[in-house]
Amino acid sequence: MYVLAWRHGIHGYRLVPVGIGVSALLQGVNAHLLAKARFTQAAQAMVWLNGSLNGRGWQDVRTAALGLLVVLPLVALAASRLKILEMGDDVAGGLGVPVQRTRLLILVLGTAACAVPTAAAGPIPFVALIAPQLARRLTRAPGPNLPVATCTGALLVVAADFASQRIHETAQLPVGVVTAVVGGLYLGWLLRRQRRLGRI
Repeated sequence: MYVLAWRHGIHGYRLVPVGIGVSALLQGVNAHLLAKARFTQAAQAMVWLNGSLNGRGWQDVRTAALGLLVVLPLVALAASRLKILEMGDDVAGGLGVPVQRTRLLILVLGTAACAVPTAAAGPIPFVALIAPQLARRLTRAPGPNLPVATCTGALLVVAADFASQRIHETAQLPVGVVTAVVGGLYLGWLLRRQRRLGRI
């Protein structure tokens, strides 16, 4: 995505559509693999693809914790530059921050921090969208607040898992289904609010 979106630097308005295209391509690959797989393997893969904590034990927690122990301190060090980057590329460059190198480093570390728990529980959608926004509104702090956003994301996943266990009486829904519904509603509310304010 980074290479495809590169054109004299990386900007969000190019990275987002490139990400959507790459995601669509990889979803096609996943669909092909599911079509070729055995029924039991495809069913297990579908549960993982929806993001599920069903059947996860302490072994999964230990594996994810070891990976996060390596990645999170590096993320915390790189996150200190995020507030400067929010001022814009020109200001950040004027303050001595190598903008493109810092952006690439944060992208790589952020991807690694997401990949570790995703390998254990599958992709749980919309948590990364909702958690930072809630953290910012709860703390009323300007700029990114990494520790509060991390705790908010963890609480969201736990609350969604608790709800998924009690929505259906006989079967436990994957936690990703609950977060997708809540995240979709939140995104719709956010877009409506931005439209009402005249920003989109």
